[in-house]
Amino acid sequence: MFAHILRRLIVWVPSVLLVMLGVYALAFYGAGDPIKLIFLRAPGDVAYDPVKIEAIRAEAGLDRPFLVQFFSYIWNLMQGNFGNSLTSGRSVWAMVSAAAPVSAALGLMTIVVTALVAVPLGMIAGMRQNSRLDYFILGTAVALWAIPAYVAGPLLMVLLLMILPDGAVPYGWGGIFSVKILLPLIVLSFQPIALILRQTRAAVIEVLSEDYVRTARAKGVPEHMVALRHILRPVLTPVVTQLGLIMITIVNGAIFVELVFGLPGLGRLTVQALINNDYPVILAVTLIGSFLVMASNLLVDLLYPLLDPRAADVKGS
Repeated sequence: MFAHILRRLIVWVPSVLLVMLGVYALAFYGAGDPIKLIFLRAPGDVAYDPVKIEAIRAEAGLDRPFLVQFFSYIWNLMQGNFGNSLTSGRSVWAMVSAAAPVSAALGLMTIVVTALVAVPLGMIAGMRQNSRLDYFILGTAVALWAIPAYVAGPLLMVLLLMILPDGAVPYGWGGIFSVKILLPLIVLSFQPIALILRQTRAAVIEVLSEDYVRTARAKGVPEHMVALRHILRPVLTPVVTQLGLIMITIVNGAIFVELVFGLPGLGRLTVQALINNDYPVILAVTLIGSFLVMASNLLVDLLYPLLDPRAADVKGS
């Protein structure tokens, strides 16, 4: 097991570095000079002073070659320094630290709701294959998968504004136990629930053909005991492998959900940074999102042998 973890970490570290290199290259060669755009937004003739523009660019270290800037950025990251915002001058780490708890709470609740809703419904649909209930559950999952967060969020907000009186629509952030989290949580859970539900259903149908399940049913074991003791664990194995896709869906959806529902999280911070061409903030948020996705994939690799010991045997051979 230790050798398996070590191999995964050896592969994971250079993968993180490659992602960081790609993100930094996109920021370096991307369209728009952040320093010039800051001056263009300023009033007066100062917006067109190329001398001052070059002076501030040199002060920020943006006039150096690409590789010099990149390795300097890596060195600063290793010391916990994400740099300062180009527009506000605030520490990027302080801005990210203030927004991250909101996104983390929303993402964690989304994963919990997805597991509590999708796994039971997927097991019910799989055990009642080709029944009306199965078709209804599967059809609902397909419909949810077809509605992205950037469509569901505004539509739900408009619908509630038409139904509820002014000021009654939950907006903003009131904590993880506040009623204000319900709407963004529902919207952000649509596609993860659809993904896990369909994966669970397919896994249940496959496990039902196993000899030990047929034997348990032949002995008269109640269906709920068959589901809990003989089906649940092997079903969780392929479901856990979807954690990376779930994390990608949550990270992408959070950008639109937080903006629509006024949540002061990383998604809203990302949109503001994109509007202002605030490259240090964009880099930090992108790297955090990439790190979360890659960390979830690493976690899947580590959990898979625990859920299915045969996988550890195959990898160790």
